[in-house]
Amino acid sequence: MSKVVEATVEQRVDAIVDRYGANKQFGLAVLQDTQKTYNYLPREALQRVAERLDISLGEVYRLATFFAAFSLQPKGDYVIKVCLGTACHVHGGPRILEQLERDLSIKAGQTTADGKFSIEGVRCVGACALAPVVLVNDHPHGQMSGAKASKLINTLNKKPALSPALSKVEGEVEGNGAEEEEG
Repeated sequence: MSKVVEATVEQRVDAIVDRYGANKQFGLAVLQDTQKTYNYLPREALQRVAERLDISLGEVYRLATFFAAFSLQPKGDYVIKVCLGTACHVHGGPRILEQLERDLSIKAGQTTADGKFSIEGVRCVGACALAPVVLVNDHPHGQMSGAKASKLINTLNKKPALSPALSKVEGEVEGNGAEEEEG
């Protein structure tokens, strides 16, 4: 019988840092890979990055807090980003975000108590032809509406918790504009 041993934060960060030769020039890439591993940047991981790259913890935090792509707070299994760029805004992005906030009983920037969902309002995701767009773990769902967003949440809620690295949802609700927009 084989025994699965969970890697420690130190071991995981060491493996990431080693891929970059422990070179401080790759600090940003190390943080990106660390965030992919944990879906946020845990304090223990940031401390280990600082130690291994031989830079101050303050410098690591400056990088981690300067870039909006990084989070110091845990995110849900499903990180839902609602595009609020111009095209998506005009086509109802803010209403979709409000619908998701109601459906999940959280506000943008928060995570549900069960850790399953986080929602964010983001600027242009570069998919204006699909407006309005919702990203689920960076997988786009175009021509979204409030009703489609609610259906998407219901579909995801029926699934067991996922690894943050999973981005494609089976039976996804991708829009073709056929469903009616809710008022």
